[in-house]
Amino acid sequence: MGQGKKVILIVDDDMDYLFQMRMHIESFGFEVITAESQREAEKIIENTKPDLAIFDLMMESDDSGFILSYKMKRKYPDVPIILATAVSSETGMSFGVNTQNDKQWIKADLYLEKGIRKDQLHKEINKLLKI
Repeated sequence: MGQGKKVILIVDDDMDYLFQMRMHIESFGFEVITAESQREAEKIIENTKPDLAIFDLMMESDDSGFILSYKMKRKYPDVPIILATAVSSETGMSFGVNTQNDKQWIKADLYLEKGIRKDQLHKEINKLLKI
């Protein structure tokens, strides 16, 4: 039996966005697990190791995505994490994983603006998964 499909965990409290992301990522040939909250995602992480995770930044709290990234990396240091955020359009803040200091605290491997083009998303996922 060959390798199974890679599993991608997507966490977002916006149901429409979650559905859209699931459709996109399944069309790339991945298996998808979704969660609608930080709490739900933490439960999934306890028993499941995805191949890659995409977290919304702001859910129950403004830093839900950061907290999830931190917990995920502590348990599965090798799982790449994408933080999807509309934050710069909503708040004018922009985050980047640029300085060493950011990298130590912010555990994400990549930031993506929500609304990223499908082909771009596919490329970034493949790059992180080294496909």
